[in-house]
Amino acid sequence: MSVGDFSQKTLEMDSFHTRFSAWTPFNNKSLNRQDCLWMPKCTRFGWFLPYAPAQNEYGAWKSHYIACVSTLDWLTPREAAAVYGTLNEPKAEDEELQERQREKCLRKRIWEKVAFRNKVLLQLRPPWVSGTHRSSSLKATCQPWLSRMGGDGAGLHEAWEKQLALASVQALPKRSNVSGIHSYPSLSKESQSGPWKGDDTPPYALEPRIVLISSRVPAYEMVVESVKAAVIAVVYEHAGLTLESLLCLIEKALCGRKAQSMGIFSDGDSREINLLQGYKIGIKNLLCPEVRDFWEKLGSCVATEEEGGHVDCFAPLGASVLSDWLGPQRDRSPPSIYFNESKMQTWSSFTELLEDALKSVRKELSPLFRDLRKHIAGRLIGQFMVDTLSMVNILNSQEMAQALADGLIELSKEDSDKPLEFLSHFLLKKCKKSQDFEGNVSLTECDPKETVDQLSKKRCITEDNSQDAKSSLHRSDEHVQALVQLERKLQRGSAEKRARVVGELLQSERRYVQLLGIVKDVYARPLRAALSSHRAILSAANVQIIFSDILQILSLNRQFLDNLRDRLEEWSPAQCVGDIVIRFGSQLNAYTNFFNNYPVVLKTIEKCKEMIPAFRAFLKRHDKTTATKMLSLPELLLYPSQRFEEYVHLLYALRLHTPAGHVDRGDLNAAIDQIKNYKDYIDQMKERVKMKEQLQDIQRLVWGCPTLSAVNRYLIRIQDVAQLHCYNEEINFSLRVYEHICDLSLLLLNDVLLIAHRDTSHTPFERTTKTTRRFTASLLLPRLLVEDIPDSKYVKNAFILHGPTREWICATEVEDEKFAWLSVLHNTIRSSMEK
Repeated sequence: MSVGDFSQKTLEMDSFHTRFSAWTPFNNKSLNRQDCLWMPKCTRFGWFLPYAPAQNEYGAWKSHYIACVSTLDWLTPREAAAVYGTLNEPKAEDEELQERQREKCLRKRIWEKVAFRNKVLLQLRPPWVSGTHRSSSLKATCQPWLSRMGGDGAGLHEAWEKQLALASVQALPKRSNVSGIHSYPSLSKESQSGPWKGDDTPPYALEPRIVLISSRVPAYEMVVESVKAAVIAVVYEHAGLTLESLLCLIEKALCGRKAQSMGIFSDGDSREINLLQGYKIGIKNLLCPEVRDFWEKLGSCVATEEEGGHVDCFAPLGASVLSDWLGPQRDRSPPSIYFNESKMQTWSSFTELLEDALKSVRKELSPLFRDLRKHIAGRLIGQFMVDTLSMVNILNSQEMAQALADGLIELSKEDSDKPLEFLSHFLLKKCKKSQDFEGNVSLTECDPKETVDQLSKKRCITEDNSQDAKSSLHRSDEHVQALVQLERKLQRGSAEKRARVVGELLQSERRYVQLLGIVKDVYARPLRAALSSHRAILSAANVQIIFSDILQILSLNRQFLDNLRDRLEEWSPAQCVGDIVIRFGSQLNAYTNFFNNYPVVLKTIEKCKEMIPAFRAFLKRHDKTTATKMLSLPELLLYPSQRFEEYVHLLYALRLHTPAGHVDRGDLNAAIDQIKNYKDYIDQMKERVKMKEQLQDIQRLVWGCPTLSAVNRYLIRIQDVAQLHCYNEEINFSLRVYEHICDLSLLLLNDVLLIAHRDTSHTPFERTTKTTRRFTASLLLPRLLVEDIPDSKYVKNAFILHGPTREWICATEVEDEKFAWLSVLHNTIRSSMEK
């Protein structure tokens, strides 16, 4: 049964029962509310009451039937299969196509009816005078026309309004609630009573652009500030969300509309996208049922390819913002569609500095702004950074500095008696050269008239010569030669790009070795010299702990740099680089020792700086100087952990410009897998350190918290809720009255749930608040049961946590928080039970 037939049958049922109640001689209301009449009608369409009616409760099934009709809680076969499953029955190929065609035709009829109704209302609407904009005049004008269309004017008018409301509701997209049943947003009275206000274009005809920004992106506040005004920015938490929660956020941001295009701004590489915690989407898991269902629903929120819709994935972040994109060429690059280019260049240049600054800023502003932190604090910080760090001014300053440096070099070579005059003449010559260059470029532009004349002459010549067979064969030979030359040109272009990538790898490796050499020349060598001269600043054991591993890394990378330099000196298109990288990847034990001892090294530096005044003075004398490139010793020790990500990106670029039949192709694939596996190992070490710090923060945050340090334990989400109390739990959920007792904080770990009592206090003469948490209970996730409480007029967004001995009735402030929390909690419980 189609939705149109279903709505028509519903109207016929309503009119029948209206006539039936009017015909009854006694006009008994209780007879019309009997459950035996309404229960079969509800169960026929799959509408069941969520509770058992009491003995003295009448009209429950009738109210449920009216509520379902008003919201049109109806599932198509494809939607019902997505919710309840199909018992793995094979589906015909044409069945889904036919279903889509039926839905498309139905939507077309609905939009035609809505457009016809709006057109009629606009024709019948009287001219409005200032101050007389009332819907009553519109209704009075439309009523006679409706009465002429049929016998009963009032009944036909109500039927017409109800049918259009049902059609409009069916046309709107679905949203999912916590229980998994699809529901439809109800129409407001304003949207049902007349035409759209303001612009003639209805809201569903507008197709905005939307961009998803992950909180894992460094300095994501700056990225939000770079989004254009016409683009919808959705910032989501990387940790503590599921794919269903992310879809709910997207549907809420679009408000029933389809996006013209969608951008996904999340970290990752060219092979996979780190969309959410635990959801790295790539080629390997793209066909998994959960990921595939997510992409299908995400694609339904974007316009089709024929309508110009597309999804843009910004991965890797820096390369996707500043370099060329893969895929079909468009009129504009994807970054210019969603972002302001100058602001994005500023973000990409100062990402690490911004992230370090924003850590402390977030910590200070989060108690003050709370929920508004993402929108207000991020925009303030982003605007401030853009205003103070303008990329245009920085580039101009760099150009001026380079010109002055060239002038000073020429001045030192000439040894002129008048240096200022010589420098001014040099700058004027350089300025004239740049102007001449621009003029030459403009002179070489083509004239359209001359081009047309030349093409016409060539066409005449070719027509005259087409009669001669020999000239035709000659032209075919020229065509083949032109194709061969074009192919050779493309190969040369690919070889040139490959040579540039290898040159960039060599330059970046040279800079990296120079930074590691600073550690040896500025720090390690003076400390060892002082130790040999019996004027020790540090003991031999501390010097060995701090510098032994980093110096081994330096010798390893110097050897790798020499191999690259020797290979590039004898470079040719047939040369290989993969074997050098494979040989380097097989000697990474020095890096493994460094990363294992990295926390010990930092603690040793801090301890020696605190205990030994001479070492403190030594660091103060050498840190952040020109010899160390304005860096400190801990900052220099940070570069080995960042280097492997650069290796992966450069090797991907090198493989991209290496032909498939090249000798180096297989070695490059093996080298990429080797370096990428080691990069994943470094990322796992970073995650373990981060998890350990999070558990330590929880220990300090919650008073009386038990020891949380355990292997592979980490924090997933913190949710603030209100604890409720019900005085009578024997009555139905819809009639229960709850009282707010206190505030709680739910700290979800991967194997346990912590419940803490939350108190908020204000400080005199201060706007900020102070929050304290006291430990209440801890529940193992396999022994935890979660029960949903349906919304009623007495309680909203509530649920029950059942423990072995106690239970907690909790409620969130908004519906989205409850949906996200329950989704994450169910997934975590399921994962803990599987383990």
